[in-house]
Amino acid sequence: MSHHTDPIVTTAQGAVRGLRQGDTTAFLNIPYAAPPRGAGRFEPPKPHEPWDGVRDATVPGPNAPQSQRKLGSVDMSPYFGTGWSRGEDYLTLNVWMPAASGGDLPVMVFVHGGGFVAGSTRSALYDGSAFARDGVVLVTLNYRLGIAGFLDLPGAPANRGLLDVVAALGWVRENIAAFGGDPHNVTLFGQSAGATLVGGVLATPSAAGLLRRAIVQSGSGLGAFTTEQAARVTRAAAEALGIEPRADAFADISDDCLVEAASRLAGIDLQTETHHDPLIGLSPFSLVLDTQPAESVAAGLGDDVDLLIGTNAEEGNLYLVPVDKYATSTAGDVDDVAARSHRRPARLVETYRKARPDASFGELRSAIMGDALFGAGSWALADAHAAHPESATYAYAFAWRSHALDEELGATHAVELPFVFDLAHLSQLQGPSALLGPDKPSADLAARMHATWVRFARTGEPGWDPYDDERRATMRIDTEWAQVDDPRGQERQAWR
Repeated sequence: MSHHTDPIVTTAQGAVRGLRQGDTTAFLNIPYAAPPRGAGRFEPPKPHEPWDGVRDATVPGPNAPQSQRKLGSVDMSPYFGTGWSRGEDYLTLNVWMPAASGGDLPVMVFVHGGGFVAGSTRSALYDGSAFARDGVVLVTLNYRLGIAGFLDLPGAPANRGLLDVVAALGWVRENIAAFGGDPHNVTLFGQSAGATLVGGVLATPSAAGLLRRAIVQSGSGLGAFTTEQAARVTRAAAEALGIEPRADAFADISDDCLVEAASRLAGIDLQTETHHDPLIGLSPFSLVLDTQPAESVAAGLGDDVDLLIGTNAEEGNLYLVPVDKYATSTAGDVDDVAARSHRRPARLVETYRKARPDASFGELRSAIMGDALFGAGSWALADAHAAHPESATYAYAFAWRSHALDEELGATHAVELPFVFDLAHLSQLQGPSALLGPDKPSADLAARMHATWVRFARTGEPGWDPYDDERRATMRIDTEWAQVDDPRGQERQAWR
């Protein structure tokens, strides 16, 4: 690699010019697959054509077609970004590396969240400079979203967004050594939908050998739709567009129309005789698998990959507090979310009431919602992985509370991300309606949490006891850290 003002790295497809900033170097908008055009949007990712000369990799590129996302009164723009930045060549990734790299550095590959319909590498929260500063080669990637990425279509491979992530891992295996990374020490990590995709990669045989470790932040090993559920979404999408539910019919529809149609798919009833909607109506898109990732991992897939997995203490608050549904929650709302997510709803509610005798209806509703979306699937994936001694399993619970929205937002979904990326100091994350609230967050917490993720990527060990099916050791992360055994055992067992 060149160490001049404009560093240049040669990849298998061609040379790229990055941008040096202090002691780190960033390469932005590097293609890992061909642009998904026309019918190609509904096909597996294909290799990108080589290019001549040196490709500029100093400015952000386009991202997957998507509508702009907002979540009530909380400012989630650092998370979702600014919406759709147009351009067909969006199956790209960003790479951050130390400016003076000796090679064989641990590699971390991040998969963004956004409900399978939003998000990109352009989001402020995914700046990888702190990882590069601390001796990691950090990769973020775009993948197909919404109808192009996840609608289950006759004549098209399923889970095309997941196939994109696997293709990006293939690019990393082939090229990351040129950026100073060790292609045999790759940690795949993701949050929310991105974390569910990480679980999906663990359960994908074609991804075997492409990663050494995985981190699942507020994802679910039970988050996939069945093919029966997915077919309902496909029928609704086809009806919204006035076409037949086949890949060749969707191939003629513009990206704008696909995005608009996807935005009209909310509220489809995905409850079947045998399965609840794992996303309880929050998104019409997910992985589509008749065997859940946790079940595949229990059967032995991913048993050679170390796993760090956890959730936040008040995940559900994000879906209630900003839209004024938390404080106004009723007993009926609690019963409703239980009925939408559990085969024995009355028993579930009783368990949560006993575990939280002083809880408001809002707290109970949020807790059940958070566990339906993330908690139950994370416990299932942790248990499945821990059953295989060939690799280690570690668990965490993030409990630091944001005082945003009159101190009600709390330790909600996504609030851990600024600490993982050591970006809690960003001004757009602070304020009464910002994700981290009006109080300046602890710099020590950000430094320690970020360092823990780096340590796990480097060594496979985050600094506390492994998780097993006896103790279920879990690190509770707050301004003070404390290891506890099976911290929410009653509630966990209610989902088995």
